[in-house]
Amino acid sequence: MAGRAQHSGPAARGAPGLLPPLLLLLCAAALIPAGVGQNLVTEDVTVVEGDVATISCRVKNSDDSVIQLLNPNRQTIYFRDFRPLKDSRFQLVNFSNSELRVSLTNVSISDEGRYFCQLYTDPPQEIYTTITVLVPPRNLVIDIQKEIAVEGEEIELNCTAMASRPATTIRWFKGNKELTGKSEVEQWSDMYTVTSQLLLKVAREDDGVPVICLVDHPAVKDLQTQRYLEVMYKPQVRVSQNYPVQGLTREGEPLELTCAAFGKPQPTDMRWLRVDDEMPQHVVVSGSNLLISNLNKTDNGTYRCEASNAVGKSHADYMLFVYDPPTTIPPPTTTTTTTTTIPTTITDSRAGEEGAIRSVDHAVVGGVVAVVVFAMLCLLIILGRYFARHKGTYFTHEAKGADDAADADTAIINAEGGQNNSEEKKEYFI
Repeated sequence: MAGRAQHSGPAARGAPGLLPPLLLLLCAAALIPAGVGQNLVTEDVTVVEGDVATISCRVKNSDDSVIQLLNPNRQTIYFRDFRPLKDSRFQLVNFSNSELRVSLTNVSISDEGRYFCQLYTDPPQEIYTTITVLVPPRNLVIDIQKEIAVEGEEIELNCTAMASRPATTIRWFKGNKELTGKSEVEQWSDMYTVTSQLLLKVAREDDGVPVICLVDHPAVKDLQTQRYLEVMYKPQVRVSQNYPVQGLTREGEPLELTCAAFGKPQPTDMRWLRVDDEMPQHVVVSGSNLLISNLNKTDNGTYRCEASNAVGKSHADYMLFVYDPPTTIPPPTTTTTTTTTIPTTITDSRAGEEGAIRSVDHAVVGGVVAVVVFAMLCLLIILGRYFARHKGTYFTHEAKGADDAADADTAIINAEGGQNNSEEKKEYFI
């Protein structure tokens, strides 16, 4: 009370004594006429710790009645435009017959509570506004169980948001994908500490991917922290054919293969071998390359490239099938004076090249049909010429000596040997 009397001194400057503040208020209330239809209006205030809160007491249908503002302890902060309270964080923003607006800077949790707006009418009016103080998390930390994980392992991550009010909500993300964690809340006095646990099974695709802990809290936006995953994984192996680039592996031609391996850590051991058989002596292996300069059928088989690192071993296979070299069928021979030769080339190809196989079959069938047709034409020509040369041949049986006979009976009697000894005569008509 002594403090209030001290602040009331300026209003009674020059007076022989100081009146108590309560007496001043009573006197002021006695001098104020009763208001008709007056009412008070105010709003609740939510503020982040350390920021500024503004309290407004407004009067509708004002008749110049006195407005004052009191704190949660019912101490007067402002009476009209006069501040009896020593706390300098309260500052007058606006004062009129219809409004008293006061700001409170550097708000703390101790400032929370109900603040009362009073209007001295008959009867007096009172309304309260509530100040709520939000406290953002003091710290946000991700703790990871293993700094370096191996693919297939399940690791534990913990994210802690300390000393917030109200309790915060923690969300997890791996890259752009949201994950689900398990949260626990601990309360210390008026503060809350939240810890969220995430169990994550890592794969090689997770290496270098950020795991993000994000906070949902009304006092703060976009508060997050992240850790990058480091995942070890065994090699990935791939075999490619350098030569022939896009063709069949034919007998007598070269073959070149390259093995590429990627892993974490980078593979340190890489080797070529032949599955279920020994490597041919003429095969040349140089680092990741395998070279066969002159293919033959004995090279058929599966060739494997193996690579290993500290995590494990992997391999990739190449199946080699050596095809025959391309050959040409010689043209057919005939006895005719004029011949037509249709050469046919047989080209070997892989089973998948159906178009090439169809073209080879059509060429072979066409050649065979042409030869058959040509042979039949030659045969018909020879037969025609033969029958033409023997068309008028027939036999006559005239008895010898018949020319001098007087009649037919005499000619038959005088014939030598009769009809059985007749000489064959032939006439040819061409």
